[in-house]
Amino acid sequence: MEINNPNPSKMDRKFIERNRRIQMKALYSKLNSLVPHHTSREAISLPDQLDEATNYIKSLKANLERMKEMKDGLRGLVERANTSSSYGSKSPQIQIQEIGSSLAIALNTGFNSQFIFNETIRIVHEERVEVVNANFSVVDDDTVFHTIHLTIGEPSAAARISQRLNKFVHDVDASNKC
Repeated sequence: MEINNPNPSKMDRKFIERNRRIQMKALYSKLNSLVPHHTSREAISLPDQLDEATNYIKSLKANLERMKEMKDGLRGLVERANTSSSYGSKSPQIQIQEIGSSLAIALNTGFNSQFIFNETIRIVHEERVEVVNANFSVVDDDTVFHTIHLTIGEPSAAARISQRLNKFVHDVDASNKC
């Protein structure tokens, strides 16, 4: 037995709209769960949730751009260091690049000059900056390429660190030539 419904399309529209609202609510909930919340756990209105998600995405884009610049800068450091080390120079060489609140140090040393890397780390620690990453690779049988990534708090620290490290490497190079 069929039920006579005077307006079946009206019921269909209500059903479709209800399903759409349920789906949108689920999508908003999923989006909100992906955004880290810095505020208290009280209920946030939907427009505020969308603003928070938008701001979070914008900050992620800005961080991505900053990291790309840092990556490109480090590639340049590596290329310059590899070019300069290919001329057979066994003297220690240092290149320092400031990228925003970060500092990238490229250090080329001889294979038996581990103390130069250790002293570089000591100087950095004396300046109370955070070492984010430090690694090395052996370029030739007698050349070691070190990279050190730092996070600096104050802008003047970058200049101070650069000056101290350049002086240290210059002094080591001068003492090796004597």
